[in-house]
Amino acid sequence: MKWLPSLIEGAKITISLTIVTTILGMLIGAIFALGKMSKIPGITHFCRAYIFFFRGTPLLMQLMFIYYSLPLINPNFAIQDRFLAAAIAFGLNSAAYCAELIRAAIESIDKGQFEVAKALGFTYGQTMRKIIIPQTYKRLVPPFANEFIMILKDASLTSIIALQDLSKVTTAIQSSSSKYTVFIPSMIIYLVITGVFSKLFECIEKKYSVYE
Repeated sequence: MKWLPSLIEGAKITISLTIVTTILGMLIGAIFALGKMSKIPGITHFCRAYIFFFRGTPLLMQLMFIYYSLPLINPNFAIQDRFLAAAIAFGLNSAAYCAELIRAAIESIDKGQFEVAKALGFTYGQTMRKIIIPQTYKRLVPPFANEFIMILKDASLTSIIALQDLSKVTTAIQSSSSKYTVFIPSMIIYLVITGVFSKLFECIEKKYSVYE
């Protein structure tokens, strides 16, 4: 199939963007989750505002603002690399959702464990690092798996900035060849990617014995 090499290249970009976005989302999200749970009013309010903004506005608009609007506000903010612009927009958006997932996971831990750790002389940081966080990892595998799959599919939004992901390559081939059958192998590739990563997360979930 003559389209396959182009579709595979597009799939590579889609997968790369999804992985980068997920990593950024988890790292930045962890910071905002802890910030929202902080007892420092200024930090708490800032984190709440961040999460509210990125969850309350469409990802497509956030992407267009970063790629098209920022350069108009200040040319120094221009991001020429489409992949970088997409990674930033998707990462910031994902961080807001990951922050809530992480916060919920931490708050689901029995509060008695905090009291026991305090009685043993653990500091708050030691309690989080040695007791709470390891348990949180296990509880976060299923929701992070869902977040990953959502990002994978949302990556098609990057066609608005002409990033050559799988979706953009597919529509470009259709436009040039006038053959709608190209959507069939494209959807199959999406299903394969989704299936592979779903199985990977399932293995990780079993490894950590989430439901024990």
